[in-house]
Amino acid sequence: MEVILRETIENLGRAGQVVKVADGYARNYLLPKRLAYLATPGNLKVIEAERRSLLRKEARQKEDSEKLQQLLENVEITIRRKVGEHNTLYGSVTNSDIAEELEKKGFQIEKRKIHMEDHIKTTGEFSIPIRLFKDVTAHIKLKVEADTEA
Repeated sequence: MEVILRETIENLGRAGQVVKVADGYARNYLLPKRLAYLATPGNLKVIEAERRSLLRKEARQKEDSEKLQQLLENVEITIRRKVGEHNTLYGSVTNSDIAEELEKKGFQIEKRKIHMEDHIKTTGEFSIPIRLFKDVTAHIKLKVEADTEA
């Protein structure tokens, strides 16, 4: 039976793709869970309209992400932490801490979009990548300083 996938399904295909599957798999799993349509001429038109809509939506998201990228490239945030010997931090600076500081500056960035190799455990200056969209990444400057207040 041929079906049109509504969502990307691992080991089967991408959303909008027409695939041939076993009748039972289509009737008992894909169709009831609304993961696919039957491949009829009418449904092909519906899927094509959805695909065009999705492409327009992605184009808008990419455009918005590129604008946000330009704004974020000029952002510099400073985080103060208590330090021990050799400028090592008590604790660490995480992507949650960076997201909080960005929110204070008026940027709503989800912490999962902030990509760090590892938590920051020393003072210094760092370039932090923020993945805004598939191929749009902004880099912000982060300064981690010793907190002199006791």
